[in-house]
Amino acid sequence: MTTLPPPGTIEFPQSSLEKKVYSIVENFSEHIPITNDKNRLCYCLFKFMEGEGDPPKVSLRSAKIKIVGISIDELAQKLDAELKKISE
Repeated sequence: MTTLPPPGTIEFPQSSLEKKVYSIVENFSEHIPITNDKNRLCYCLFKFMEGEGDPPKVSLRSAKIKIVGISIDELAQKLDAELKKISE
């Protein structure tokens, strides 16, 4: 039996909304140590930016993100401020 190499991945362009949202969450990686939690939060925030999801404070609670060293309210405020910067 042989194992095939994984398929190649195509990165989002730097100017895309997806890349901007993922970059914001990556900036808070010291507070969100689990990779899957970061990915789940990125998806929730991306949907919020598209007008389909919940704001950061609700997303952090409903997605059950493990947060270390900061309160949910503080992180939500910081995320909200960063999202406002990219929506302008």
